[in-house]
Amino acid sequence: MKKILALLALMPMGVLAEGVNSLDGANTAWILTSTALVLFMALSGLALFYGGLVRSKNILSVLMQCFAIAGIASVLWLVAGYSIAFSDGNAYFGGLSKFMLSGVLEDSLSGDIPESLFALFQMTFAIITPALIVGGFAERMKFSAVLLFSAFWLIIVYAPITHWVWGGGWLQEMGLLDFAGGTVVHVTAGVGALVAAMVVGPRKGFGKTPMPPHNMTMVITGAGMLWVGWFGFNGGSALAANGDAAMAMLVTHISAATAAMVWMFYEWIKFGKPTALGTVTGMVAGLAQLPQHQVLLVLQAHW
Repeated sequence: MKKILALLALMPMGVLAEGVNSLDGANTAWILTSTALVLFMALSGLALFYGGLVRSKNILSVLMQCFAIAGIASVLWLVAGYSIAFSDGNAYFGGLSKFMLSGVLEDSLSGDIPESLFALFQMTFAIITPALIVGGFAERMKFSAVLLFSAFWLIIVYAPITHWVWGGGWLQEMGLLDFAGGTVVHVTAGVGALVAAMVVGPRKGFGKTPMPPHNMTMVITGAGMLWVGWFGFNGGSALAANGDAAMAMLVTHISAATAAMVWMFYEWIKFGKPTALGTVTGMVAGLAQLPQHQVLLVLQAHW
């Protein structure tokens, strides 16, 4: 017996703990930071970006829409969204075993980070995704309608698709790997914005009355916040402080910088001078297209 205890004492702790998840402080600290960055994107970056693009009479409406969506999405994610997305169910819809975050305790782990932190990180994705759709119907939908649309869309569209891709659903079973929301966030938000824009129609006077952005300072400030916040969006999706996170941040930055410069020089050649709106639009396009390429590369690798 003494010999057995002596051998156990000499064995590396990693061998003894093999197969048992343990909290990783570095990974936890990084995801805490990433969570704050993504929320910063939604509440500040996206709100200012959209707010500067609309006419001055509608700026408060757009800012309030983004702010209110953050509130309603957070509550719905707590109540049922997280459970629908990440609890066991079938290939299309998660169950309600984590209703009201049931079973998510201070010592519960998701991998090597607290499950409460994982739920919070995913909550920020659930906040920014319906907020992205605001650009599709800005200045054309009542505040109450925006809240109702966002609430139903989050539960009926976003949470189930998250389950399909990240929660063990049918797309994940097919081998789809969506590293940072190319499908879950950008495709769903893009389709949602397109459908909403088609339903509500164009703004009154569109094509007849000039409707330039009322405050480019706000637009540029918001775009800068989006650029910084996107590091948490993509880098945090590695769910670890490792080389994958570092590479994601590097590619994110280069993609944004390259897209901004391409659009700037295109305008310079085409129109004789670049514009601030074109440059920041290029930057945002560079950030938004990156996760789609990650999904396509993975699909090509599997097929």
